[in-house]
Amino acid sequence: MSIDIVRHAFSVHDYARMRESGILTEDDRVELIDGEVRTMSPIGPLHAAIVRRLVKRLIDLVGDQAIVSPQNPIQLNDYTEPQPDVAVLRPRTDNYQRAHPVAADVLLIIEVSDTTAQYDRIEKLPRYAAAGIPETWIVDGEQRVVEQCTHPVHDQYARIQKYFPGDVITSPVVPAIALNADDLFA
Repeated sequence: MSIDIVRHAFSVHDYARMRESGILTEDDRVELIDGEVRTMSPIGPLHAAIVRRLVKRLIDLVGDQAIVSPQNPIQLNDYTEPQPDVAVLRPRTDNYQRAHPVAADVLLIIEVSDTTAQYDRIEKLPRYAAAGIPETWIVDGEQRVVEQCTHPVHDQYARIQKYFPGDVITSPVVPAIALNADDLFA
């Protein structure tokens, strides 16, 4: 016997209205993935330290060439609005004041994973690739490795390069970005 379960997919508009009405607050660690409001993992000390190091280094490297946006929403489509740990965005004079960035605004997304590497690989990477995000990194703090994913094709990246402590990570999308993996895992 099969049971039909009716699910309601929330749109990005619905999700914004939940925040505006107070159903969701700034303290709720959630993101919208394929119409589902999903709880994000708590941020541990290792995760937070890596994000802080990344943000500082990226701001130093890109200057006014891009906007470094830590832990803010990116709208991938009408039903998906994740909050990557760091996004490097095309510069815009309004600094995205009127609306969250969309996929076309994103140059690089970085997900920092101390406990969520598998989730990021299985759930987030395919969505970033499908949205045409040109470059995504997964920084695995536990394993001390950075996976650089480039060349999105449908829902996957055609090229995945791994970097370890001592390696220099260079971005093919944002040429100003070249940083030593040691800077992340100090």
